[in-house]
Amino acid sequence: MKNYLFKRFVYMVFLLWLVSVVTFIVIELPPGDYLSTYIILLEQNTGQQLSEDIVERLRRQYGLDLPTYARYFKWFGQVLQGEFGFSFDWQQPVRDIIGERLVLTFTIAILSAIFTYAVAIPIGIYSATHQYSFGDYLVSIIGFVGLAIPNFMLALIMLYVGFKQFGVNLSGLFSPDYLDAPWNLAKIGDLLLHLPIPIIVIGTGGTAGLIRVLRGTLLDELNKQYVITARSKGVGEVRLLFKYPVRVALNPIVSSLAWLFPSLVSGGTITAIVLGLPTAGPMLLRALLAQDTFLTATLLMFITILTVIGTTVSDILLVVVDPRIRMERAAS
Repeated sequence: MKNYLFKRFVYMVFLLWLVSVVTFIVIELPPGDYLSTYIILLEQNTGQQLSEDIVERLRRQYGLDLPTYARYFKWFGQVLQGEFGFSFDWQQPVRDIIGERLVLTFTIAILSAIFTYAVAIPIGIYSATHQYSFGDYLVSIIGFVGLAIPNFMLALIMLYVGFKQFGVNLSGLFSPDYLDAPWNLAKIGDLLLHLPIPIIVIGTGGTAGLIRVLRGTLLDELNKQYVITARSKGVGEVRLLFKYPVRVALNPIVSSLAWLFPSLVSGGTITAIVLGLPTAGPMLLRALLAQDTFLTATLLMFITILTVIGTTVSDILLVVVDPRIRMERAAS
């Protein structure tokens, strides 16, 4: 286990470095940069064309006079020191503007994952053990509807119903009085009151898919010979179900942790925009549109970290769920 975790840590460091390099290259591929867009907007607002001296001074101010590789190594050196560069668009250090958003993003991702598994696993087991029953058909219909309706559409429906029927604004994570307030118990309580809506909306899409996966996998296990043999020997249905078939059927569900965390962040961007959530998704979209290099690279590295963490956790849980899986080759 120790050797495995050490290898995964080394792979993670290499992967993060590789992602940072690729991110810089991809951001530099489109023509222009943040300053080009900023100059165009400035000239449109003032009605005057900026002189070459002013443009050159701005390029030096933003560090855009350096070649791409020089700016990358300068930024990466700052990352190693705990800094993440300067955001051109926000005119603030990246570390100052992403801290709270990353915490909120990670909180919503964790709680949405818990909601997804807490709902999907029991329903999937029930659907498989009650095949072709009324409950199975009902769950299947709801699952297909959940897969067909985009999360942002569900968010719009909930916002409409909340405002039209109850006169309540369900958007955002804080009430207006707590938006700019310092963190205290009252603000945390207000956050907890607003969390259920985004958790349900973001977690619904993954829940419907996992139910179908678990149902199909468990049905396949229940028809295997070892289950039939154990049942013929008088093993209780509940004990038989949870001792072998469910544990094996959970393998693909546990493996989904590898993509669930990053998908909740990147895939929920439109939903976060609709709900007005101050998370990393909308900020990443804005940074990409503005070609804000340092902010974009930092947020993409954060998503990569979530992917690596999700993959590592899923591999460890697979060993717990299925003892046949081993992380290291047995010594001969």
